[in-house]
Amino acid sequence: MSAQEAKSPHDPQAVAKTYAEVAQRASKLITEHMQRQMRRGVAMPSDELGIAQAYMDMMSKMMANPYKMAQTQMSLVWDYFSLWQHSTLRAMGMHGAPVAEVKKGDNRFKDAQWEEHFLFDFIKQSYLITARHIHESVAGVEGLDDASMRKVNFFTRQFIDALSPSNFAVTNPEVLRETARSSGQNLLQGFNNLLRDIEEGDGQLRVKMSDPSAFELGRNVAVTPGKVIFQNELMQLIQFDPATKDQLKRPLLIVPPWINKYYILDLRQNNSFIKWATDQGHSVFVISWVNPDANMAEMGFDAYMETGAIAALDAVCKHTGEKEVNCVGYCLGGTLLASTMGYLTAKKDKRIASATFFVALLDFSIPGELGVFIDEKQVNAIEKKMSERGFLEGSEMAGTFNMLRANDLIWSFVVNNYLMGKEPFPFDLLYWNSDSTRMPQKMHSFYLRNMYLDNLLRVPNGIELLDTPIDLSKVKTPSYFISTVEDHIAPWKGTYLGSQALGGPVRFVLGGSGHIAGIVNPPAANKYGYWTNDAKQRAEDPDAWLASAKQQAGSWWTDWQKWVTDLNGETVPARVPAKGKLKVLEDAPGSFAKNRLDQQPKE
Repeated sequence: MSAQEAKSPHDPQAVAKTYAEVAQRASKLITEHMQRQMRRGVAMPSDELGIAQAYMDMMSKMMANPYKMAQTQMSLVWDYFSLWQHSTLRAMGMHGAPVAEVKKGDNRFKDAQWEEHFLFDFIKQSYLITARHIHESVAGVEGLDDASMRKVNFFTRQFIDALSPSNFAVTNPEVLRETARSSGQNLLQGFNNLLRDIEEGDGQLRVKMSDPSAFELGRNVAVTPGKVIFQNELMQLIQFDPATKDQLKRPLLIVPPWINKYYILDLRQNNSFIKWATDQGHSVFVISWVNPDANMAEMGFDAYMETGAIAALDAVCKHTGEKEVNCVGYCLGGTLLASTMGYLTAKKDKRIASATFFVALLDFSIPGELGVFIDEKQVNAIEKKMSERGFLEGSEMAGTFNMLRANDLIWSFVVNNYLMGKEPFPFDLLYWNSDSTRMPQKMHSFYLRNMYLDNLLRVPNGIELLDTPIDLSKVKTPSYFISTVEDHIAPWKGTYLGSQALGGPVRFVLGGSGHIAGIVNPPAANKYGYWTNDAKQRAEDPDAWLASAKQQAGSWWTDWQKWVTDLNGETVPARVPAKGKLKVLEDAPGSFAKNRLDQQPKE
């Protein structure tokens, strides 16, 4: 091949090289422009997530294989041609099999007109075809590193979801009908709702998901009766009133995640795990975390262990006079519980007699889609932001979680609130979801770096807490892991690997649904089901475990109850909060839980 042929613009390698050079030069020019603007005092947006570079890398790889691009384009053309044929037949009154169909569970196109009217059917299928080809083209790029591929896949999906015809007034049949019916009042009211949400967000758009005035803690959510029997600067400890004449001898201490309020486990009486557990004879205690401010910036992970989990354990034992406690850790609370168990094991403290982990990661090698937001560059940016305030604002973390299910948790409310001009439906789960909590700077930085970035909790002596090396393999406590098959926050294969880090007997159960619905799944609902595997030798590979697992009907709650009572079913007379060793401070749910950030007066 001649030198001239090597430089040909049709040479894929030459095209890729040129694109990379252009991308690098463009990135440099943009950076220099931003720096000049900053010197002038003009605030410019930054690419903290590294999205631009990931897409530049993707385009470079994609341009290097023009034949595959051409093949993809031809496939798209053929699908469009098939759609035109299908739509022409529909316009003539005939019917045929659709070219693209809506996936089960996609509620964007539930209105009957998307199916019955040939024009809206064409718009819908055109979008679905385009969306599929865009995503397949991106996902099929070869040679892209894993981190860039995750970013490209995730943010391409965000782009695709944002452009759904259901999100625009002129292409959404339901919005068009409402606009005609109300003479456009829905759009006017929707614009008013938009301005309100921006105003209440202090200049940032925070889409309202539920009517906060429809709920009140202690009245129609978090209503299980109980008392706050201990308090320090970091948490309140709640003991719930007994519901049975006798209770299990071992108290049950629940450690919830510090990024949310505890009452996800106590929304309503008919789906409250806390209420159900008291009905089964448990003496239930739960930690209610404080909503930290700048004064708590130096509260580290070990402080959450010492002043949180261990202080609560001390209080439960003192209040009840018991020396053994059953513990539950939900999500990040499970990570904290495992860390605490590692510390107590090193100190030869055996008070935690059993541990239950609700969708909790101990091994962070499979972080799921949250990994898109966690790398060295992004953690540095988060740390810089936290250093200015002393904490990470809860709404920022909530926004990240909402993006994992953007169609359900963002765009459906955009349509309802701003296009239909309606108020959000009062939904207790979404009320809880918007009840944001902050994270102290030191604690959150430790968690991100040692858990997500370096995955050191799984490594024997990988981290130190209170000057004590933590080795989970030395923890011999019987443990129960419940994970959920559709979990986007704590992927079940990652929680399965984490369950192997402990040195004691483990029962692993896989529930249906996702991170919340799969956990808040009362037996009376008879939903989702769960998988168990009673093989004597537990498989190391999660897929192998699932392949030989048996699906069970109903709720995993009953399976857990049998497991925990089989360990020790001894009972004692019911424990009334006011008759314990510690003084009652106030009624549940307590003042810490009632401190809601979005209802505080603005400065």
